[in-house]
Amino acid sequence: MSEKLCGRCLCGAVRYECGPLIYPPTLCHCTSCRRASGAHALGWVTVKTADLRITAGSPQEFQSSPGVWRTFCGRCGAPIGYRNDRRPGEVDLTIGTLEEPSRVAPVDHIWMVDAASWDRPADGLPQYAESRRSG
Repeated sequence: MSEKLCGRCLCGAVRYECGPLIYPPTLCHCTSCRRASGAHALGWVTVKTADLRITAGSPQEFQSSPGVWRTFCGRCGAPIGYRNDRRPGEVDLTIGTLEEPSRVAPVDHIWMVDAASWDRPADGLPQYAESRRSG
């Protein structure tokens, strides 16, 4: 997708523009994403850090594990982004915060090794035990 995307947190205090995507969208089932979102999986799109522009507010950030940074709205708590020091120049943004999430359908599921025992997607998309790179 080469078009710009817009997004915001639940309360609207933090807004952003981004694009284009550098990887296909995914659904992550890892323990960290589950805990950060309060959901069984978290949808992500990835853009170059240089292609992300915060247009309103100032997202908060915390280090959720060594080298991993998560951003969220300090007012409503909505999870917005994820950065990993091992992927400099890239930022992941939550699909759920996009104004038009239907434009970026996930193509697979990652970190199924951490998925809850009842979390077995039957949508026909590929499922990876860990990351796409690890197979």
